[in-house]
Amino acid sequence: MITVFTPSFADDENTNAQNLTVKEVVARMDPQRFRVVLLGSRAPDPRIAARLNTRILKWRSRGNTARVLWHLLTHPPDVYFFPREGPLDAAFLAVRRRLRLKTALVTYVVSGGLEKDNRPILFRAIRECDAVAANSRGMSKTVETLGGKDVRTVYDGIDRRYYYPGSKAADALTGNRVLFAGSFRRYKRADLVVREAAKFPHWEFRLAGMGEEEGACRKLAREENCKNVHFVGHLTAAQLGDEMRRAQLFFFPSEIEGHPQVLGQAAACGLPCIARSSYDPDNVVNGVTGLLADTDEELGAALRRLIEDADLRGRMSQAAIDHAAKFEWDEVTRQWSEIMEKAIIERQNLLRQRFS
Repeated sequence: MITVFTPSFADDENTNAQNLTVKEVVARMDPQRFRVVLLGSRAPDPRIAARLNTRILKWRSRGNTARVLWHLLTHPPDVYFFPREGPLDAAFLAVRRRLRLKTALVTYVVSGGLEKDNRPILFRAIRECDAVAANSRGMSKTVETLGGKDVRTVYDGIDRRYYYPGSKAADALTGNRVLFAGSFRRYKRADLVVREAAKFPHWEFRLAGMGEEEGACRKLAREENCKNVHFVGHLTAAQLGDEMRRAQLFFFPSEIEGHPQVLGQAAACGLPCIARSSYDPDNVVNGVTGLLADTDEELGAALRRLIEDADLRGRMSQAAIDHAAKFEWDEVTRQWSEIMEKAIIERQNLLRQRFS
């Protein structure tokens, strides 16, 4: 049996993208083949709680790095999967190298802006890993430029419990809605959603999420007299799926991304998506399932085009549903299981070559 440790949380209510990915993968991994150890601070995902050969290490208010690192040293896993960029990961990478641990490192890169950010832990995880994958073709190319070798592309799947098309009858009752969902950080550009809303007073613009820029966006909505803008706060996966099925368009002007899961979720609900072309999201086929643009002005023009052309929205909606069917968690889990098994062999071979 292969033991996999991941510094990700099993908490049911945790909607961080990394944790969502790991929970979906772990829930589907063969429990007779993979023993999994995760972190947890609150009630776990029921699927994880019911899974055989699964252990959740309690995350407390303090002392976590030392305690979890001690567990890794006394119970060394075969695989350290999806490292983050915190003190635990930094400590593990240092100890792994110094003590020549057998644990294979499997790195997954999902966030953009890597050329600009100073992220030494992630860069080290890319250089020293036994296997590396990224969540889009564009991100895979970026990882290769940063020293990643044999980089694979493994997409995130879509949770069909929450993200699926609505009925046509229900669509007719919701009116005209544009939805944005994401954290209110400056690079997410929620402010642009508000500015565009001022141009289309007969359309409702709904913004889901929380963050430090929310106050500024609310102020901007008041200054622009945008009575058609509604801030709906943080949503659970089920609530977000409901919001998506009530909308007609998904407007996502974020400037820095890897391969955001929310675009796939929106597509699965039948929403044409408008996003930036800079990170080349594979969940959006430009001109078929949605529109990609380079600048704020082009994003605004794309939004206007879809607002004014109901026939185009309808065609793109169906195309988005068809395209989203390609992103399935069962296939993603199969790929990760294969990658982990190969990484263990790579690690064993490397240790033999260096220290035999």
